[in-house]
Amino acid sequence: MKVALTGVTGNMGVQALRELIKISDLEFKLLVFPKEKRLKEIKKICKGQMNRVQFVYGSINHPEVCEQLVSGTDYVVNMASVIPPHSDQFPHYAIACNEKGADCLCAAIEALPEQPKLIHISTVALYGNRNSKHMWARVGDPLLISPFDIYSLTKMRGEFRVLESNIKYKTVLRQTAMLHNHMLSDNMSDGLMFHTCFNAPLEWATAEDSGLLIANIIKADMERTAELKKTFWNKVFNIGGGLVNCVTGYDVLNDGFEIIGGSVKNFFDPDFNAIRNFHGVWFYDSNVLNDMFHYQRQSTKDFWAQFKREHGILKAGKIVPKKLIKKLAIERLCKNPNSPHYWKAHKDTARMLAYFGGDSKFDELGKDWSKFPLLFEGKDEWGNPLDYQKLLDREHAPLVDIGYDPNREAGYKELRRIANLHGGKLLSQRGGIYDRLEWENSDGQRFTMKGYTVLVGHWWNPSYTNYCWDFDRLAKKDRIYAQVWYDSHEQNEDNFYYFNDRFEAKYGKIK
Repeated sequence: MKVALTGVTGNMGVQALRELIKISDLEFKLLVFPKEKRLKEIKKICKGQMNRVQFVYGSINHPEVCEQLVSGTDYVVNMASVIPPHSDQFPHYAIACNEKGADCLCAAIEALPEQPKLIHISTVALYGNRNSKHMWARVGDPLLISPFDIYSLTKMRGEFRVLESNIKYKTVLRQTAMLHNHMLSDNMSDGLMFHTCFNAPLEWATAEDSGLLIANIIKADMERTAELKKTFWNKVFNIGGGLVNCVTGYDVLNDGFEIIGGSVKNFFDPDFNAIRNFHGVWFYDSNVLNDMFHYQRQSTKDFWAQFKREHGILKAGKIVPKKLIKKLAIERLCKNPNSPHYWKAHKDTARMLAYFGGDSKFDELGKDWSKFPLLFEGKDEWGNPLDYQKLLDREHAPLVDIGYDPNREAGYKELRRIANLHGGKLLSQRGGIYDRLEWENSDGQRFTMKGYTVLVGHWWNPSYTNYCWDFDRLAKKDRIYAQVWYDSHEQNEDNFYYFNDRFEAKYGKIK
């Protein structure tokens, strides 16, 4: 059996290779750049096994490279992704990899007479911003990608291409927030960490567990092919870390700062971070993949304990005055172009609207933590009393009405109800969930999409054809969108957000 891997030098990819190389029956084709920084690490993992490994050099958005990569393989695992902060800094790269790369890969597989099975890694970012009103999501929840998050927009388009492809066996896995050894360097070189809302729900999985999942899937499919054809292939799943790893944005920042003897309140002010427009959620169906492939091993506490052991030098931070750390390590990033304070100073009206609801909402945050409501301290985002433990009760969590029950078999009736909730129509009179059906959206625009693609949250809107976000307008006539969008937006907001040709943030009022 031969497995092709993209994104093998990424955090998940490295761990997937570590686990896959242990399966002696497998051979590998690895897509890498010739001067990739982590290529030495990859070769070290493959040491003594190089007779089983073939390197394919090039970029995933080049058709000839993808053709070479997938030829003669039994499985293709697409983990290639340009993620934040690099996607914010280089949006063209995100488009080339996340969107066009998925298209090239699918086309190469579709052209083969003997197609390999495709495992495509998508992302939790597709679910967009969540708060205390809807902390939990499941496959089928609306895909409300956050304005200016070019990562989530391009990943949504890439996932859509996979689901609508003519590949016989493919599966999409939406990866949750991932803990990995490069978190510190990735987050201390850019204003990205200021995008994390302190009250955002985040369910974490470690890179090691995620890599184990990939190996366990392929091993299981080799052993139980017929079973997985029915239960796994041609479906979408959420990769989660389990209830023990469900925390808030404040928690994960705080866990990191504890290593140097501090807390979020020591190093951050309330107005450092966005109050909406993030992407994070707790997975109501986090157990589904784990029940199938048994990969959830590490908790966030396990990760930070391991991180502490491997980065012992960080303990020295305990002897450095906290005010000095705040000034030299954190406040300097407030001047980064990817930070809210920079947007405010440079009058980036579009981002201030998207992430705060405007300058006045930003100004209200201030510097006093005693006035800032935190969920784990018993207050919701508006300062009302809240039972935080009740939020963690998955069994009784309020869920979005998506028009059907994902635990039951869906058919034409359910598809028609979903369309109606979106303010549209199912125009086809017959067809199964894996057939391409004709639909009409709330704008009266006709489109074709497989029934299953609609079941897992996709619905045609301007984001599929333009680099824009039009949910203020759409939510006014779309009952599925409205349930989530108005958790953190006012109904009188009427902004159309977009990137111009130079990928600068812009917005315009809908006429």
